[in-house]
Amino acid sequence: MNKKILLVSLMLTAVTGAFAQNMSPKQQYAADSKRATQRYNEDKKLCADAGSSAARMQCLRDAKTEYNNSLAVAKQAMNKPVAAPVGARSEPACPDCGKVVSVDVQDKEGEGGALGVIAGGVAGALLGNQVGGGTGRDLATIAGAAGGALAGHKIEQKVKSTKVWNVTVAFDNGNRQTYVFEHDPVMMSGDAVRANGNSIVRR
Repeated sequence: MNKKILLVSLMLTAVTGAFAQNMSPKQQYAADSKRATQRYNEDKKLCADAGSSAARMQCLRDAKTEYNNSLAVAKQAMNKPVAAPVGARSEPACPDCGKVVSVDVQDKEGEGGALGVIAGGVAGALLGNQVGGGTGRDLATIAGAAGGALAGHKIEQKVKSTKVWNVTVAFDNGNRQTYVFEHDPVMMSGDAVRANGNSIVRR
């Protein structure tokens, strides 16, 4: 008798697999539940043909167990995530999202203007003019002016130097990009961010 129940179960399982591909998880669960109920009713009819009362009771218990197992499997299949088709490309849920992997603070040298050159040149010329006399003084004045102009230019660059923050982000889509901030973005390695135009913002 149990062999008959098993045979019916296998046949209905095969039919289930043939129609399962085009159904949503809930539709599939409803269809599986209906088939399990039909199978259970048919199994109970088969059990009625058992030769003895003991055999009939055992057959009914087996049928009930099979029915419960079928419902459990159907429910588990409904809650299981739907697998992507074979060969389908997996895309990140948020291609503009990523994480900060490094924050590097650097000094950015300022641009020296004419003011530093002139001021340095005048100061250098005055100092050079106090060295020696005659032609030597003239040469010292010229050298002092040139050296002072260069020094003034460098000093102005140093005074105008600023800091920049280079924030490198590894995106979920595999890309990697570094963003430069002139002010502290208040970000650190591991922060979740997303692209926003030419910059990034926290998520």
